[in-house]
Amino acid sequence: MNESTRVLILGYGEMGHAMESLLANYHTIDIWDKFPQAGFHSVVLEDCVPRADIVLFCLPVNPHREVVEQIKPLLQEQTICLSIAKGLDEKGQTAAQIFEQVLHDRPYALLYGPMISEEIRAGRYAFAQVGCKDDIVYQRVCSLFSSTKLFTEPTNDIAGISWSVILKNVYAMVFGMADELQLGDNMRGFLMVAAVRELEQIVMQMGGKPASPFHLAGLGDLVTTATSEDSHHHELGKMLARGETRNITGEGVHTLQMVAKHHLLNPAVFPLFLLIQQIVEQPGQTAQKIDAFIQQRYTDTQGVTTSA
Repeated sequence: MNESTRVLILGYGEMGHAMESLLANYHTIDIWDKFPQAGFHSVVLEDCVPRADIVLFCLPVNPHREVVEQIKPLLQEQTICLSIAKGLDEKGQTAAQIFEQVLHDRPYALLYGPMISEEIRAGRYAFAQVGCKDDIVYQRVCSLFSSTKLFTEPTNDIAGISWSVILKNVYAMVFGMADELQLGDNMRGFLMVAAVRELEQIVMQMGGKPASPFHLAGLGDLVTTATSEDSHHHELGKMLARGETRNITGEGVHTLQMVAKHHLLNPAVFPLFLLIQQIVEQPGQTAQKIDAFIQQRYTDTQGVTTSA
């Protein structure tokens, strides 16, 4: 891939701006936004999709299906649809599942990992796994970012990285709760182990590989989201710990709703997930709920030996 690569960015929110700042010096960039802000001129999809080598979805998952169905007839045969969306749509489906159902044998990929938009725009390092089916697609995506500070690595475990990156937004909230309650660094270490253990179990249940939660889309992104003061989900956890109920919205909250609506997993099997769900659904007494969770966990494990 060379500097003649034409990238169509869909969505001009925080990540759309970040990707523009990352790529604009090296590639030809077009940007489309369904609801453009004053002063921004959005391109016309019918004009730009046929010319695009990469279509970069900087959109939430919910509009993915509508947009993919709209642009599919306009795509070149080898154009890659690349999504950074870390959530579920109203049917409880991931971006990868939507791509698979609509695009079929057309090339697509997912870009997941520690990629805070503010840090990308500030010229700092970012890291991501590229989930795709074959090496040719990976090489093209890798080449897209080769002159930037976003470093990539390949994986074919699309289900594994999808669920790792989606669920880390749920688990990140409990770290904000713990920080607001000043429960300390020891608690943070405990929560990280508990969260990753559950992530591994859920990923396997969803058809992913057990190693995926320990890489960039799982543990890497969880550490970033769970500890960054710029993290929306960390802030949501702090708000919930304060008993606030207004403006508790985000991908993690929506994921909890979709898991319940579509019965995607049984929360009772995953105690930390269940704790977060209960606090989000019924805010208040967060400290007492966390204490009860820990007391119960260690009551249940008395006399049980675990391997290192």
